[in-house]
Amino acid sequence: MKRFLQTIIAVVFLMGVFIAPSITLADSDGSTETEAINEKFGAPIVVYGGNLSEAEKQSVKESLKITDSSDVQEIEVTGQDLAKYLKDGDASARMFSSAKITRKDAGKGLVINIVTPNNITEVTTEMYANAMLTAGIQDAVVEIAAPKPVTGHSALVGIYKAYEVTGEKLDPERTDVASDELSVATILSKDAGIDEAKVSELLTEIKKQIAEQNPVSREEVEKIVTEQLSKLKIELSEKDRQLLIDIMDRIRQLDIDFSKWSDQLNDLSKTIEDKIGKIVDNEGFWQSVKDFFKNLIDSIRSIFS
Repeated sequence: MKRFLQTIIAVVFLMGVFIAPSITLADSDGSTETEAINEKFGAPIVVYGGNLSEAEKQSVKESLKITDSSDVQEIEVTGQDLAKYLKDGDASARMFSSAKITRKDAGKGLVINIVTPNNITEVTTEMYANAMLTAGIQDAVVEIAAPKPVTGHSALVGIYKAYEVTGEKLDPERTDVASDELSVATILSKDAGIDEAKVSELLTEIKKQIAEQNPVSREEVEKIVTEQLSKLKIELSEKDRQLLIDIMDRIRQLDIDFSKWSDQLNDLSKTIEDKIGKIVDNEGFWQSVKDFFKNLIDSIRSIFS
């Protein structure tokens, strides 16, 4: 009986661990104070999806913590913008995902934060970062939000428009390739069933090798892709493999100073590795939970046998 009581106490304790709420508080710089506007770059720019209703727009404002519209510059992104920045963009597309862009000094890097993670269903922070680097966007804090579940693709077009508003000139070929890269990433994750973090790791590692090796032909790019698929133990269908080679060969042909990419790609790679490490640790934790309950059931059976 004593052994039985000890077992029940252990169950109650473990259930408390599972049921107790977990609260995480975080600010981008660890401060609770409102960040001062960088007068060199002007106010942060908020880009709203053009198809948001007034209620949905208000929801996005709350998610992005916009309490005073005079503190930000507000614009909208529409299907017309999609057609402008993407070669095959549909001008009638409906746009809902939104973003707040705060530009930073050179060398600060990209900080991506999806503030409504349950409503951005296909695109991860690492996917956004990879695509933005391809497009030529760097040194900014980007916060992404949506009032209801959407894929998240239109937020990237909104970010392109925000940079144009600030006077930056983005290469249309790079923005087009970057958006297609985002589509490939979501295809590999959603259709091919590869973990999102693993997809981001694959794209980042291939781009790092392109930056280091400076391939001059599609065949050399294909070799890099094949090596990284093998290294990361990822299996793709021939169709998805060719899709990946196609987008990486297009990246290889872009007018990019790849030597300047190394540090940013290395930072992104480290972030993804940390994320994958946490996923692996969590898998180990849940396996230990399964083992605990298996042993628990065996113990209860032995008591009554």
